[in-house]
Amino acid sequence: MLKPIPAAIGLRYLRAKRRNGFISFISLASIFAIAIGVTVLITTLAVMSGFQKEIRDRMLGMVAHATISADGDVMTNWPRAVDVARDDARVAGAAPYVDTQALLRGRRNEPAAVRAIVPEDEAQVSELATSMVIGKLDDLQPGSFNIVLGRELALWLGVSVGDSVIVTTDFQVTPMGAVPQLKRFTVSGIFEVGYQDFDRRLAVVNLQDAQRLLRIGDGVTGVRLKLHDMDRAQQVAVDLVHRLGGVYRVSDWSSENANMFRALKLEKTMIGILLSLIILMGAFSLLNSQVMLVTDKHADIAILRTLGLTPRGVMQVFMVQGTMIGVIGTVLGVCGGLLLTFNLEHILRGLERLFGVVLMPEDVYYVTGLPIDLQTSDVVMIGGVAMVMAFLATLYPAWRAARTAPAEALRYE
Repeated sequence: MLKPIPAAIGLRYLRAKRRNGFISFISLASIFAIAIGVTVLITTLAVMSGFQKEIRDRMLGMVAHATISADGDVMTNWPRAVDVARDDARVAGAAPYVDTQALLRGRRNEPAAVRAIVPEDEAQVSELATSMVIGKLDDLQPGSFNIVLGRELALWLGVSVGDSVIVTTDFQVTPMGAVPQLKRFTVSGIFEVGYQDFDRRLAVVNLQDAQRLLRIGDGVTGVRLKLHDMDRAQQVAVDLVHRLGGVYRVSDWSSENANMFRALKLEKTMIGILLSLIILMGAFSLLNSQVMLVTDKHADIAILRTLGLTPRGVMQVFMVQGTMIGVIGTVLGVCGGLLLTFNLEHILRGLERLFGVVLMPEDVYYVTGLPIDLQTSDVVMIGGVAMVMAFLATLYPAWRAARTAPAEALRYE
């Protein structure tokens, strides 16, 4: 605990006009360096978190929170699995699906993932119906052999609504040799979710049409689940498997996309570390100013020692003074970061109007505004890091001040 006298002296040093103006300038530079570092770091992490949230939300709009599939070829008892899932209060929706890889041929050939669904059940587990830009998902009726394509996939195939697409899924062994399984589908709709993995690589057909094409009878690949709390996806899926009995394969959204989320987290961490160097520069400036202040206050330190102030008290004086500089810089930085973050989109629009350019083209980023997700944990962490750096920067100057010999300091005064 700091004693009142060292604290009072340290705060007085902070307020007092120094004889050496250069020391005051370095102290102000330290405050502004810490403030700028905190401001930039808060704003940057808020924007990165916003983009991550945007990517995750768009991906989860098409990806199930959890899936239960057979540990083998096809899942035949899927109606019971759907009923058991829908009876669970933690499950918001459940729907069967079939996934397969295929070669699509329009004016050009393009590989794609073909997903077979039940249109009336799909709204329970994804936002595909609301992502349709041409046509309706309900057009995928059994026996119609209609197909819905992602917008970019349709462009690459060179087809539009009403055109035909030949879907080749696999080769079947016959007495005549290996014969490809193919079927002509009619494009009935186009969707766009703003996520390239789906817009470029996904085609959707009716479940019964896919079962006939793949010759799997009434079987499906598995059951897709949407939960009220997606963070409990793995646990809920495992519980449902225990109720069903038998051997099943369980996966959730985080494990299926682990590499992407790991890369996004690593990117945010590395950017945070690199931008923390700005705060570190401010801490070094603080260290320099404190060293110069200790040198300038040699006589004052000697007088305080002769009046009975202990070396520990002297050390506390300069620790209080330096720490307060860090506190002021951190508070200014947090306020500046919050102010800049909440007004960043307006600033961006102002720069676009001023220079006549589009800084974030919609066709590149798939967003109409700047996504921002300001997380309290990030603000607290950044403020804590700045405070710790400022405190550590005061230790060496304060220790050096405590080692000052009074007689030596007063010899030339």
